[in-house]
Amino acid sequence: MSADPGSGLFGRAWRTLATGFSFALFGVGGLIAGILVAPALLVLVHPPARRRRLARTWVQRSFALHVAIMRGLGVMTFEVTGAHRLQRKGLLVLANHPTLIDVVLLVALLPDADCVVKRAVARNPFMRGTVRAAGYIVNDDGPALVQAGIDAVREGGCLVIFPEGTRSTPGHPLQLRRGAANIAVRGGLDITPVRIRCTPPTLEKGGKWYRVPPRRFHVSLEVGEDIPIGTFVDDVAVAGGESLAARRVTDHLTRYFQPCGELPRAGT
Repeated sequence: MSADPGSGLFGRAWRTLATGFSFALFGVGGLIAGILVAPALLVLVHPPARRRRLARTWVQRSFALHVAIMRGLGVMTFEVTGAHRLQRKGLLVLANHPTLIDVVLLVALLPDADCVVKRAVARNPFMRGTVRAAGYIVNDDGPALVQAGIDAVREGGCLVIFPEGTRSTPGHPLQLRRGAANIAVRGGLDITPVRIRCTPPTLEKGGKWYRVPPRRFHVSLEVGEDIPIGTFVDDVAVAGGESLAARRVTDHLTRYFQPCGELPRAGT
């Protein structure tokens, strides 16, 4: 087997510089979008539905370009299986979250991605214009968030959620929140699962960008078959209602996304 051209002392030094450049480039892109593109869309493009489509297309293509640059610089390699399953409308896409760039990789594949963003991002002066123009959902707790997610999917968007709410903690069991499961259960929405793997681990929770791994990291996205929500809801129609169904969905997803775990059967 041939050696990785990105390994070795020189390769590691190059990847450190290239990673720093990639982060800087991403920041500049966000700044341009925030002060030029998003304000122009908000002022010039109507109705809001058309503005959302254009903004999301801009984000998708920008993210896809960024992924191509990182690959071209030798920072990472990337593969997707089942990508055709993402080329549909009205999806609830749930994924695990091992690295900082998961959202970039996933949104780059989706033609009309809707996202749940933290309130801090929505208030950021460089990001709030893009969040508004793209119509992203702000992560406020409560029924409003669940209903907004249901509406987004029913309107034909592809809602991307990381049920962990933050990046995975290396060496710890996955801890999923029930918000995504509540959206699926209460909206009667099937789940499109995406399992993300990063080898060797990098850009994980608590990790520094400049601590690059000894070789180029490889990220794989496995888009699984849809998980039918009816399997969970029908079984608990009498026994416990929507809350119990959401708990069962969350337990199922926890096992599904567990690293190197065996895939469970739906409804177990």
